[in-house]
Amino acid sequence: MKSLLLTCLLAMQVSLAYAEDPWRLLQGAADAARELSYRGIFVYQSGNNIRSVQITHMNYGQGEYARSVVLDGSPREVLSQGSDVVIYSPRNEKVVITKRRAQNLFPALLPPEMAELKASYEARLGGQERVGGREGQIVFLDSRDQFRYGYKFWTDREHGLILKSVTFNESNEPIEQITFTQLTLMDTQNMDWFQPHVDTAKHYVMEEENVAPAPADISGMQMGQLPAGYKKIDQVKRVVPGKQVPVTHLIYSDGLACVSLFIEPLNKKRQPKLGGHTLGSTNFYTHISERHQVVAVGEVPAATVAQMANAVRFKK
Repeated sequence: MKSLLLTCLLAMQVSLAYAEDPWRLLQGAADAARELSYRGIFVYQSGNNIRSVQITHMNYGQGEYARSVVLDGSPREVLSQGSDVVIYSPRNEKVVITKRRAQNLFPALLPPEMAELKASYEARLGGQERVGGREGQIVFLDSRDQFRYGYKFWTDREHGLILKSVTFNESNEPIEQITFTQLTLMDTQNMDWFQPHVDTAKHYVMEEENVAPAPADISGMQMGQLPAGYKKIDQVKRVVPGKQVPVTHLIYSDGLACVSLFIEPLNKKRQPKLGGHTLGSTNFYTHISERHQVVAVGEVPAATVAQMANAVRFKK
């Protein structure tokens, strides 16, 4: 009898410790987004931009499959299998085949491992609140410096999945919000849903993303000091219509926030727009370094894109 009571008490203590550890809750949310099979509708809001998206996600023996359908405005569907992505745009009658590059899509916003986030963010628990009819536990991710935004997540108390996410700027003002309004867990391996709703009578133009691996060393380029926590995770060459030479695309991430650097020789026929501007939660910054144009873009503070763009230097 005593043994049974001790076992029950230990189980309760372990469960309580898990519930009181915000990093474990975030790890559970990251795992749930990739391992569970679910279908739901979420609403994305950034500034005046509001749209609803239906998402279906399945994970079983053959890996992850997902289909996202934008329900407002121009029709658009995205089907993904692992890192392979196909985008259907019925309005333009185009199909674009691409690779997912550093895109953390809701509700899979968090990286598979929390270790890289711990250096740049502090996690703390909030209260409990219902979202879309489900009980949620609030977890805050506070930035340790001025080079990334802060986040507030509502995680499902039953399954761990992120139900809602709010992004805060440097002044602690909400600038982006994503919320599940409907969510259902699925227990099936039926893949009938994994196909686009398109007009089969139309002829669609197939386009493949025109990228190629970029050399690790760009001739004459040096990187100065980057904001702490950001590491390069990808580097490719992009062929962009209207440009005479390929554009080098570098992607940096701290595990949650991402910044893209686009680098190309300066076009003397075009006057570049120097400096930065903000659009919703995204900041842009343009810089000139030794006859090269550098553009930094990311859902990060203005100070981050400015420092990253200015870190790109070329030998004279």
